[in-house]
Amino acid sequence: MHSIIFNGLKHIATLASGLGKNKKLFILIYHRVLSEPDYMRPGEVDLDVFTWQMELLAKYFNVLPLADALEKLKNNQLPARAVCITFDDGYADNYLNALPILQKFNLKATFFIATGYLNGGIMWNDKVIEAVRRAKNDYLDLTQLGLGKISIKNSQEKAQAAQLIIKNIKHLDMEKRQQLANQIAAMVKGMPTDLMITDEQLINLHRAGMEIGGHTVTHPILAKLNEQETERELTENKLALEKLLNTKIRFFAYPNGKPGQDYLPEQVKEIRSHNYQAAVSTQWGVADRTTDLFQLPRFTPWDTDPLRFMLRMIQVYIR
Repeated sequence: MHSIIFNGLKHIATLASGLGKNKKLFILIYHRVLSEPDYMRPGEVDLDVFTWQMELLAKYFNVLPLADALEKLKNNQLPARAVCITFDDGYADNYLNALPILQKFNLKATFFIATGYLNGGIMWNDKVIEAVRRAKNDYLDLTQLGLGKISIKNSQEKAQAAQLIIKNIKHLDMEKRQQLANQIAAMVKGMPTDLMITDEQLINLHRAGMEIGGHTVTHPILAKLNEQETERELTENKLALEKLLNTKIRFFAYPNGKPGQDYLPEQVKEIRSHNYQAAVSTQWGVADRTTDLFQLPRFTPWDTDPLRFMLRMIQVYIR
């Protein structure tokens, strides 16, 4: 089996060696690197998966810091199979789990931080996930919240319930969304206070040579905000990071990040006005010299075995 995987990877690497003539840039999105698989977070990588993914990237691709990659892209000097690694939100396991693996393979990444959740905070979607995980009954009765009665008899149903709730309230008004998440969290005890990165961990992450980027204060759907609310989210986030890290914050990631749905054209202009050099979306794809630097596409490498991971990289590249 190992020889089959090795030969398959060798063949894929040969195909990959021909990529890059068109000077395209992969930008990968991660959120968490879990210590072990979690049935409530099936879309997140764990330590084992992240380790072999980084090993493959280090071996078969050219992993660049975001600033270097964009400069080379602009000057048509991008190497073949260029890749940037990014993380969104600011989870503690970015520092505890991801950083040591990145250092092991001498890789750099960019971490986009929502500053409102530093030092013990918890994002609204995590409140939903962790509340459903801790619920003791067979059903979660959310009829008073307008979400009905949801079966949570086993781990599969709990995972499905959490994602259903998140989907239903994700694009509500920010205050209403937070209120619903708070009410769901209030139904259980023992909610975690260590999910997000601390000031000290973030400082150490930056000192380790990692780029830190802006990601708003409270991770809102920007398209739902007015001009004043957007200005506050952008300004306070950037100022807080620059003061904490004593550096210029050069890059921004749109929360959720779907163009036209999660952010609007006028908000792209606002990002530019805050002296960012570039911004990343979650639009699926790869970047080239024609790509708007303030709407750079990214994608999530969700495949959980090396062969499919490498094939996915090639498939996205040539699309």
